[in-house]
Amino acid sequence: MSLTTRQQQVKDEFIRIRGTWGDVWESILLLDPDFLEAYLHFSAVPWRDGHNHLDDKTKELIFIAVDAAATHLYAPGVRQHIKAAFDKGATPQEIMEVIELTSTLGIHAMNIGVPILVQVLVEKGLRTGPAPLDANQERIKAEFTENRGYWHAFWDEMLELDPDLFETYTAFSSVPWKSGTLSPKVKELVYIAFDTAATHLYVPGLKLHIENAVGYGATPQEILEVMEIASVIGIHAATTAVPILVEEAEAAGIPLDK
Repeated sequence: MSLTTRQQQVKDEFIRIRGTWGDVWESILLLDPDFLEAYLHFSAVPWRDGHNHLDDKTKELIFIAVDAAATHLYAPGVRQHIKAAFDKGATPQEIMEVIELTSTLGIHAMNIGVPILVQVLVEKGLRTGPAPLDANQERIKAEFTENRGYWHAFWDEMLELDPDLFETYTAFSSVPWKSGTLSPKVKELVYIAFDTAATHLYVPGLKLHIENAVGYGATPQEILEVMEIASVIGIHAATTAVPILVEEAEAAGIPLDK
């Protein structure tokens, strides 16, 4: 299908700003060029002059974290941004480190669940207060603090109730902190990215990792750019659904411009 002058202008602008194009963008363009143009400008804010507080490679790593997170799992975006990250100079090891950091998201089942469990136990008269940590638990706490660089009170009850689980989580989550090459600031920005994303919205972790990132030297503008990048994942409703719309319209013999 040939493009109208308007559609061609939007396509050219998209390629100029984003440096990429694909069949899915073509489908959205054919159905609603105004929508695609509006998305283009919305998604391009972190790349504009006056923004660009994060370098281009870090931006692509943040995109990977948001798309690869267990709460989103948007494989086309992961592939696109891995390719873009390579173009910006990222190594496979750096990208693997982002994936490792993002793989810790599952522990939030415990972060949310354990306090509720404790609350119910107190309400039922089955718990009167926290028990003092024994020597093994104190050792685990010290290892976590050394490896991860912080401690937060929301770990206390998990450590008390299941030290075996917490010890294995400490080892699991510490791998990129012990052997990785990304700076601590970038690691914390990765955590911010998937905690703030609309598919997760984990407020306690978000606040903690903003505090940690600031402690490692992150600026408000850098943190805002992470949030801006995470804010565009709503477009995946369109990139997933529009190709299906096109297929079904074609199967039904309905023109796209009808």
